[in-house]
Amino acid sequence: MEYLSIFVKGIFIENMIFAYFLGMCSYLAVSKTVKTANGLGLAVIFVLGITVPINYLLENYVLQEGALQWISPEYESINLSFLSFIMFIAVIASMVQLVEMIVEKFAPALYGALGIFLPLIAVNCSILGGALFMQDRQYPSIGEATVFGLGSGVGWWLAIVAIAAIREKIRYSHVPAPLKGLGITFIITGLMGIAFMSFMGIEI
Repeated sequence: MEYLSIFVKGIFIENMIFAYFLGMCSYLAVSKTVKTANGLGLAVIFVLGITVPINYLLENYVLQEGALQWISPEYESINLSFLSFIMFIAVIASMVQLVEMIVEKFAPALYGALGIFLPLIAVNCSILGGALFMQDRQYPSIGEATVFGLGSGVGWWLAIVAIAAIREKIRYSHVPAPLKGLGITFIITGLMGIAFMSFMGIEI
């Protein structure tokens, strides 16, 4: 039940885009079509689902104070938490490079459509935010951290696919010229954000 609660919260209540507005650069730039939005969203799910548990292990068995006592009791006083940002980003960059190679190999058309925004997942603040939220919330097990990462990824994917579907339809609607493109996208995102933020006080 706890896993389900964390997963649902990651998707709806603590949505990376609509609740925290993280990862907005890629969200706005790649959400012109559902196809490219879906591809990037799936890549984000994979990266979050892999990097959050890896960073959980780094945090609990290497970085935080006393984490190295499993090697020897004499290392109990060592605190490497000041390396958290560097290590988290290194893990994220490695996984993004792996995703980039896989997409380029098996989906070259999608790779071309995503362009620079695929490697830029490495500096997507929603990815680093997943690791930092995991660190801040101190999940008691790697299972919960993994579910949180997957839930956050699914939430980001649903958000970008939803706005891409809306933007595709808006092209054929009578939107005033000054609001076309990013203007109406910002308005819709703001309204959806307000709707999602209204759920943040709900306990599951």
